[in-house]
Amino acid sequence: MQVAFALFADAANLSQEGKLNIMGVFDALQVGSLPAVHPRAHLVVRLKGDVSDVGRHTVTLRWVNPQGNELWTSTGDLNVGQPPTGVVEMDLPLIAQIDLPIDSAGVYRMAVSLDDRQNAEVLVQARVAPQMRPPTGLFS
Repeated sequence: MQVAFALFADAANLSQEGKLNIMGVFDALQVGSLPAVHPRAHLVVRLKGDVSDVGRHTVTLRWVNPQGNELWTSTGDLNVGQPPTGVVEMDLPLIAQIDLPIDSAGVYRMAVSLDDRQNAEVLVQARVAPQMRPPTGLFS
């Protein structure tokens, strides 16, 4: 199984027809102050597989801050069923809705591992918004 792409977005879903819909792709966040949490980010991973991938797999997500410290990790099972006769390639979309803790400015990593092997990494730049000072001397 391979990762075709992995990204963060504001929203993602699968249509009734199985189409992957993604809105608001981002690779940078701006927060007012630290620490902060970016709520309800959607991690979208599109996996490509074939009949040799049928069975149980482990997916691990690791959120790592700019200093290399793991802020959280989550592991789950992915059960790949037998495809219909004649299908040689399968699309296996994974959508995880998560809160992203931000403890410092810099580049964060979301590492995506399949069966204990890192397959993708999504980078997100976190910035702190400059503090606005009220103008002085205009209406004294």
